[in-house]
Amino acid sequence: MALSPNIRGSLLMAVAMAGFTMNDAITKAVSSEMNFGQMMLVRGLVAVALIAALAVHQGAVRPLRTLMMKPVALRVVGEVGGTVSFMAAIVHLPLANTAAIFQALPLAVTLGAAVMFGEPVGWRRWLAIAAGFVGVLVVVRPGIEGFNQFSLLALTSVAFCAFRDLATKQIPAQIPSLFITLVTTVTITMTGAAIIVPLGGWMPPSPRALALLALAAVLLLIGYQCIIMALRSGDISAVAPFRYSALLWAMLLGYLVFGDVPDAMMVTGASIIVLSGLYAFYRERIRHRPVAADASGIPPDGL
Repeated sequence: MALSPNIRGSLLMAVAMAGFTMNDAITKAVSSEMNFGQMMLVRGLVAVALIAALAVHQGAVRPLRTLMMKPVALRVVGEVGGTVSFMAAIVHLPLANTAAIFQALPLAVTLGAAVMFGEPVGWRRWLAIAAGFVGVLVVVRPGIEGFNQFSLLALTSVAFCAFRDLATKQIPAQIPSLFITLVTTVTITMTGAAIIVPLGGWMPPSPRALALLALAAVLLLIGYQCIIMALRSGDISAVAPFRYSALLWAMLLGYLVFGDVPDAMMVTGASIIVLSGLYAFYRERIRHRPVAADASGIPPDGL
């Protein structure tokens, strides 16, 4: 049975979140050996080589003038700002805390999609997103002691990434997703090289760190491709709630890799967030059930 664009986009978003969260865990683990600018550079060089080979193989390379298209340029700006602020936050905050703060992103994206694109968002889904935001507050427990400058950096990343996702939706369909991924990765790699010196200079990486960053590059490739395909497949307001799955991955990896044990408040807030996301997905299925059989469309370019 053919999947509707929104269901396909939701599944792709869930896969993207798994890849990104595993990458975040690797980033945090390697941060003791090098600054995050160097990590962006080393990881990016591997990713660029992989993505460029795929782009050439699939005929996805486009002229450089494509970069001058406003949606593509805006997406790159959002990605750079979001990556730098997120990397600066994640090396200082627990993995699950950073992921919890990042769950404000679906609310920001849904609001932007409704205001800028006029995408329909029913009152039930608004309530589900609002409940998810309440869950984020339960997890974060903002206060003078627990809400520091690194939490603000994580929130800054949320703003940039909402901007990125809204710009992605406006990129013409004839531009392959793989080319967008290549452009994004090259820009992030160059940004990493530019900030190495301000962050303390180059530190010789160990073979273990290089291997982990190579794995992170593969995970980023999967994550970038899936998130672009997800946002171009369905309505942003339907796909965005599945970012909530990142919190579950962050809690699991935080425990297995760093020994962080979630407390009762963390579990309660995470449960609220996940349940609200699942309910939003349920409402979207009901809304599209009468037309799902005719909504398969054509799969976007990509892996």
